Amino acid sequence: MNTMLKIIKYELRDVIRSKWILIYFGFLFLITEGMFQFSGSSSKVLLSLLNIVLILIPIITISYGIIYMYSSREFTEMLLAQPIKRKTLFSGLYSGLALPLSIAYLFGIGIPFIYHGVDEVSQFPVLIILMLSGVALTFVFTSLAVLISLSSEDKVKGLGIGIFVWLFMAVVYDGALLFGSYLLSEYPLEKPMIAVTILNPIDLARILLMLKFDISALMGYTGAVFKKFFGGPLGMLLSSGMLMLWIIIPCLIGKRIFVRKDF
Repeated sequence: MNTMLKIIKYELRDVIRSKWILIYFGFLFLITEGMFQFSGSSSKVLLSLLNIVLILIPIITISYGIIYMYSSREFTEMLLAQPIKRKTLFSGLYSGLALPLSIAYLFGIGIPFIYHGVDEVSQFPVLIILMLSGVALTFVFTSLAVLISLSSEDKVKGLGIGIFVWLFMAVVYDGALLFGSYLLSEYPLEKPMIAVTILNPIDLARILLMLKFDISALMGYTGAVFKKFFGGPLGMLLSSGMLMLWIIIPCLIGKRIFVRKDF
């Protein structure tokens, strides 16, 4: 544990020294503060941040994670020459990458809300879900970034795979669902749609946020079904569990590859 904490500490200092995390924090802070200045309403800011969390957080996380993993390959090889267990080293590298991204996100979004506050007390749970969803997506796409970078030796190829994974989950997946629901519109698809939706972490976060924003009515009858299922304790537990699996499974596969990989 002491060794892993030392690795995490070094990773945190290295990531912060690269200044990309500071740029990431500054970008989120300026976006959120700018929304407050132009709209003046916390409800409008929360709604606008919905797209930031669902679109920008995944692409920034997976791109930065893949680039960083390839750039730190020599440092990783140097540590592997030391008497350090590979599992401990992997845990330290992963945590040292995911934690600063999550902290930058929380502070970048949170500081403007601490300063300006929220218009109504009922918006506070929405803000909490927004923050937690962003952190969850950060860990999910960090896991995918680590897995992709360990699976491919070519940096350009790995980055291309990462962008494709993001594009598939953020755009193509929903388009395919929409097209499939159109072709099979004569059949009752509400429950199958729920089953397919939980297989995409971005869709899971989107549904949870839309339900908290209480705009599920815009989704029609399917939105009512989603609200009935995900709005209850079982639905919240299942969606949270699926997001955790999206973090754990790629991470475990990446750890297995890391332990067996010949650097």
